[in-house]
Parts: sequence; C-alpha cells; structure tokens
Amino acid sequence: MLVIADVLSAEDIARVREGLAAAPFVDGRKTAGPQARKVKANRQAQGADPGVRALAAFVRQALERSPTFVAFARPQRWSRVMFSSYGPGDEYGFHTDDATIESEDGRRMRTDLSFTLFLSDPDTYEGGALLMDGMDGEREYRPAAGSVVLYSTGQLHRVTPVVSGERLAAVGWVHSLLSRADEREAVFDLQRVRWTLPDGPTRLLLDKAIGNLLRMWGKP
Repeated sequence: MLVIADVLSAEDIARVREGLAAAPFVDGRKTAGPQARKVKANRQAQGADPGVRALAAFVRQALERSPTFVAFARPQRWSRVMFSSYGPGDEYGFHTDDATIESEDGRRMRTDLSFTLFLSDPDTYEGGALLMDGMDGEREYRPAAGSVVLYSTGQLHRVTPVVSGERLAAVGWVHSLLSRADEREAVFDLQRVRWTLPDGPTRLLLDKAIGNLLRMWGKP
C-alpha cells in the first residue's frame, strides 16, 4: 500500500472535474467482470468519448511525472484510465480486480498494481471510503483530492456506500517491470535511500545496485 499526495495540483483537479462535468456517463457495471458486476453500483465516464480520452491521457501523464509513483510501480504497460462517479447510495462491494485486463493498445496485460486517484475532497462527500481487507484487518482511505492510493491488484477491497455528495475518482492498472511485490519493495527502499544522498560514490553504488536488480528481476 502506498498513498502519494499532490499527484494533481488544485488547478489540475479543477480541469479534470470541469471536463467530467461535460462528459457522458454510463452504468459502471458495463466495465466490470462477471463477479464484480454483481456488487458494483456507480457510473463511469464513457471511455470512447474524445474528451474523456484526453482527460485519461492527462491523468496518466501526471502519474508518470510522479517520481514516487514511478519508483514504486516501475510501469511497463498501462490500462486505460477510467473515471468513476459515486452518488448517494452507490457503492462497490468486496471484490478483487481482474488478473489481466485490456491495455491502452488493446492487448491483454497482466495487472500487478491498481490505483485510485481521488478527485473529490473528503469534506465534500460522506462515505465512499476505499476499504482494504488485509492480513492486518480492514483499513479505510479517504485522502485529499489529488492523492493516489497504489496497491497490489490481488488485494480484496471495496468502496463503502456514499451517504451524501459525490465521490469522483480515476482508476487504472499497471503492468510492472517487477512482477513480485517483495522485489518492488526492495528496489523502492533502495531508491528512497538514494534520494537522501548527495552526489558521490555512495549514490553511484546504489545506482549500480538498483540497475542490477532491475536487470535481474525485470520482466518487461
């Protein structure tokens, strides 16, 4: 689990929300698998709409500019970014995301990581938490708008019922260079240490170690 704040600025959020206000939305069950469809109740922006496609590209570019997101996820392929809207009474029951999904180029890809980028501030809606069910119990996430929650795709999770307001979010999936979670964590830990060091021999040795691990473990 990783929560990264300020992936989108206030101006970016306003731009996306303004675009979504004019976008066509459809029943979210149209994009869910057979099992998830039974517990999904929301609306999603029509992915084929040119305006929605432009917003999806804008969000992906913002994620690619986040050093923390890239260092943790090591993205090699991306799904299409989708936009979801939850109003009062909407929810998404417990489910796991599909192990494979259609990528941006239309081919099937392995899903290693899922992400939810929040587009609504938590004080503008009630409920609508991203709830994770793990070995350490349940945890809820309702971060500030512009924040992204990044998690292993196999994680059991749900969106709790929205009581009032509107919960807007962008969701998507990543095929990582590193397919195993422990490998991603090890390389990310080294990268975080590297960020704390000035230029010099120690930083160069870390660059060497990170590069060798990516070559050894990487599965493009």
